[in-house]
Amino acid sequence: MAQSHTIAAYRFFRIELCFKSSLGYSHRVTHWTGCLQPDTHEKIAMIKPKGISFSLSKIFIKSSLGALILSMSTLSLASEPAPALDAMDVFELEWASDPQVAPDGKSVVYVRRSFDVMSDAAKATLWQVSIDGSDHRPLNSNLHRSTSPRWSPKGDKIAYVSSETGSSQIHIQWMDTGQTSVASHLQQSPSDLTWSPDGQWLAFTMSVKKSTPPIAKRRKAPEGAVWAQPPVTVTTTRYQYDGRGIVGPAYRHVFVIPADGGVARQLTSGDFNHNGRLSWSADSTSIFFSADRSDDWELRSDEADIYSVSLGSGALTQITDLPGAERSPAVSPNGKLLAISYEKSRPLAFTPDRIATVDLSTKDVRILTEAVDGDATNILWRADGKALYFAFDERGERYIKQVTLNKAVSSVATGLGGTSVGRPYLSGGFHTAGGVVAYTKGGPDRPADIAVMQRKTPKIVTALNDDLLNYRSLGEVHEIVYNSSFDGQEIQGWYITPPDFDPTKKYPLILEIHGGPHLAYGPHFSAELQLMAAAGYIVFYDNHRGSLSYGEDFALLLQYKYSSEEDFADHMSGIDALIERGIVDGDNLFIAGGSAGGIATAYAVGLTDRFNAAVAAKPVINWVSKTLTADSMVGQIYHQFPGPPWEHLDHYWKRSPLSLVGNVVTPTLLLTGEEDRRTPMSETEQFYQALRLRGVDSAMVRLPGASHGIASRPSRLITKVDHILAWFERYRKEDSNGR
Repeated sequence: MAQSHTIAAYRFFRIELCFKSSLGYSHRVTHWTGCLQPDTHEKIAMIKPKGISFSLSKIFIKSSLGALILSMSTLSLASEPAPALDAMDVFELEWASDPQVAPDGKSVVYVRRSFDVMSDAAKATLWQVSIDGSDHRPLNSNLHRSTSPRWSPKGDKIAYVSSETGSSQIHIQWMDTGQTSVASHLQQSPSDLTWSPDGQWLAFTMSVKKSTPPIAKRRKAPEGAVWAQPPVTVTTTRYQYDGRGIVGPAYRHVFVIPADGGVARQLTSGDFNHNGRLSWSADSTSIFFSADRSDDWELRSDEADIYSVSLGSGALTQITDLPGAERSPAVSPNGKLLAISYEKSRPLAFTPDRIATVDLSTKDVRILTEAVDGDATNILWRADGKALYFAFDERGERYIKQVTLNKAVSSVATGLGGTSVGRPYLSGGFHTAGGVVAYTKGGPDRPADIAVMQRKTPKIVTALNDDLLNYRSLGEVHEIVYNSSFDGQEIQGWYITPPDFDPTKKYPLILEIHGGPHLAYGPHFSAELQLMAAAGYIVFYDNHRGSLSYGEDFALLLQYKYSSEEDFADHMSGIDALIERGIVDGDNLFIAGGSAGGIATAYAVGLTDRFNAAVAAKPVINWVSKTLTADSMVGQIYHQFPGPPWEHLDHYWKRSPLSLVGNVVTPTLLLTGEEDRRTPMSETEQFYQALRLRGVDSAMVRLPGASHGIASRPSRLITKVDHILAWFERYRKEDSNGR
């Protein structure tokens, strides 16, 4: 017999409920907040029908006023300001990703993401919503991680990848009955799941391991002896990957499996990586993919061609052979053209991705987006085959645009974002079918919801965080545009004011610098920066020279010079502009950044003593050692430097923060994951030891088990912000407001 729980809720109260029944259903609601109106009665009974597994991640609980008597003093709380975002609220955030429109255009299936406080991990479940916002419900149980939903051509089934059986396998769900089956029994996790047009097959890519013969034969230990573990022999150039560590040889191949389940069959072969996106020929007899199948592929960067593989014979056919990387093939609705993403091969830090079409009968290639000044990504055909949709970034914002086969470009939708919850990076994706475009819609005060565009009318159809963020006071995001003191270059930035901001007062400022450096921030929700603003700081961030979304020329302003006095001037000019506005206390300036932002932070404190304190997260300190110890050596040396370090030692040293450590007096905290292979811990250790030798107040925070993506576990995101704020509080001077 299920238990019914009746409660009343009111603003500022956190309630944790656990519903249980004799049928074994258990559901927890944590840190739930609501506002009870005098005429509201709210009640819920949690019941698990026999044989059905389901769970809801957030519930608005209804109960009658008579269930709880509230005093007048308690009710008065409703008129008080809502509290600021708290670090533990991070566990209550949710965001949408990977929307997939049904073939009939009537509903959208998407991945609903969140954090679990008990397992300290990211969760991913599948939900479905009608395009009018109704019938919003889970597609299956949220007890297991499920991703990559893909509609069958007829829309009667969905294939997805789930860990329900203990490992990542392909599952099929019938949409009329809700029944599911496990379609695969794979040894590795599948990716790039793609239906054949006839609905009979599912194609995917999967990594296949290959053994490495030992250099010396291992001797046999005596019976009962306990010897050391055998050595690990490395003979490949690309032997390490951040987040995975040192890995044995493995190569990604294209597979197919019957849509109703069965044995997976490998179609490609050889010691090469065959990558998605996958696209089937119109007659379901071959699959297009991207690969670099040259003998020296491990030493090449941004080189790949389009191939097709026959479903019946496994025969390969090379489709393109351009100098550069051809990726993301997409067959046109009539099967005659192949759209691809094309990046020219050149030794520069940024080269735009262009959209091209290949005539499958003649192999002729046409570039469609030469006039577009930036990347054109996430290519999808319009249903009539006369145009292609794509994502395009401009001035810190992401848009959906379309280009016709006659090269005419127009806008489709705005406001993509919200899938990068920690920091305000450009993010977001979209999908189209049945005359509907669905996309992830974010904002300064919200992570991603699902929005749809139909007949040129946009509509947000989910509200995943209203139950939390409607009852939190967030910092307001403001735009600022100014000129760099270095050369007058226009720089766009943003600053977040504290929730209780008073324009007549001056506040301490945190400069937070994005990574990349060829990435971009924007006016998007950021849990980390909102927590800093909630602590009473104005948080300033900018898209300095070299950032994306401002065109090719702007992106290349940092070619061969990161970090430098130039991007440093971009940051400092923004700070000075805010000081001139009278809202920033010039005696309380702080600086922080991660990855490339950590490099810029470490470089900045070698150029100025204006900052009270600094936090450099996962920085590069010595470019000579970094390029020869990190997982990104091949691409980074080719694109960001004039040559290898032994040929350009002076250049590498000038770009290194370690070259300026003799100038540093700013108290500096360094924070890095111990398993980071992108900016290895040895970089942090070099700077820390140099600072200690010089007597500079400093600390090194090592995160056990963390790779470069520190925030992959939510507790680490919180820990990162906690350490930044605690370090800054040590050196924060009392301001004119008496704080």
